Amino acid sequence: MSLENRKQNLTNQLTPAETRRYSRQMVIPEFGAEGQQKLKAAKVLVVGAGGLGSPLLLYLAAAGIGTLGIIDFDQVDESNLQRQVLYTTADVGKSKARMAGEKVKALNPFCQINIYETRLEQANALEIIREYDVVADASDNFATRYLVNDACVLSLKPLVFGSIYRFEGQVSVFNARQEDGGRSPHYRDLFPVPGDAPNCAESGVIGILPGIIGSLQANEVVKIITGLGEILAGKLMVLDALRNETRVIRFRKNPEVKPITKLEDDKSAACIISINETDKDKNMKEVTVQELKQLQDSGADFQLIDVREPHEYAIANLGGELIPLGQVKAQADKIARDKQVVVQCRSGARSGNAVRLLEEKFGFNNLYNLKGGILAWSDEIDPSVPKY
Repeated sequence: MSLENRKQNLTNQLTPAETRRYSRQMVIPEFGAEGQQKLKAAKVLVVGAGGLGSPLLLYLAAAGIGTLGIIDFDQVDESNLQRQVLYTTADVGKSKARMAGEKVKALNPFCQINIYETRLEQANALEIIREYDVVADASDNFATRYLVNDACVLSLKPLVFGSIYRFEGQVSVFNARQEDGGRSPHYRDLFPVPGDAPNCAESGVIGILPGIIGSLQANEVVKIITGLGEILAGKLMVLDALRNETRVIRFRKNPEVKPITKLEDDKSAACIISINETDKDKNMKEVTVQELKQLQDSGADFQLIDVREPHEYAIANLGGELIPLGQVKAQADKIARDKQVVVQCRSGARSGNAVRLLEEKFGFNNLYNLKGGILAWSDEIDPSVPKY
């Protein structure tokens, strides 16, 4: 049954206890009892009960979401406690989904909790997601992000996205219903191929950041359900916690992205290899941002290739030639073989994948990956270059 039908069929009267609990938001004129009743009728699935999932679940339950689904196959680890505020030391080794459900139920007994102690996969994604009105992606890996996105597109569900990396976070709303009956851009419109942020274990994250980003996701969920305000559909909000700066990047549907007709095993996302010791074993050549600056200042004859997406290039670039990662194969003939070529992206992961691809498939031996990418350039060479 759709959310609209549930709103109509549900007696939807708040009990005196619920009215007392939610009174502080119900007194807001634009919200009122009607907004609270919409939250009570809603069913929201949160994918991932970790750093982002912790504040998401707490605030959605506190706000009065009627049904919350929690899917996570992992167990609580001691290293999680620095940012995953749902858990305590006593929870280490226990199921995240189960413990999260207990904590959320203790916070709000009026909230129905559905627990999925399993990994979201191609085989179960559509079956689980179709039961919910809104999906919030609090995962930490590209394979899950693409899977959740595609399942939401096929199920016609809005998706509230969040991601974190060191001191930076991103929030957006994908596949939201628009006034003309269509749907807003989705994740693949923004990132046609896997991006370049390693997970928290590889790159680290300041513990406070997921609290901020997860709360922003919860805010978008509430706005979608109540119809209040303007959601981040077709917009990516980027937060720099170190500089206390935010920017909003607008994006549109990408005509080069193929329509999603079924769930597929996206090996390109699942098999992303971060730039780490594996690359050293393969002897990938690198240059630092200081070495790139010396090349530029000396007037050396070299080629700089940027493998990010056009919307990223418009925010910040180092003057390189733009060849998005998804087009590298088709445009390999534009890359020089008779001089040094430096390949760069945001952090060094996508460019590393591009170097690996070009070396293995096309026999290049003159490619150098820019270590740290735009992020390192902004930190170590020119702070005026935006980090996004």
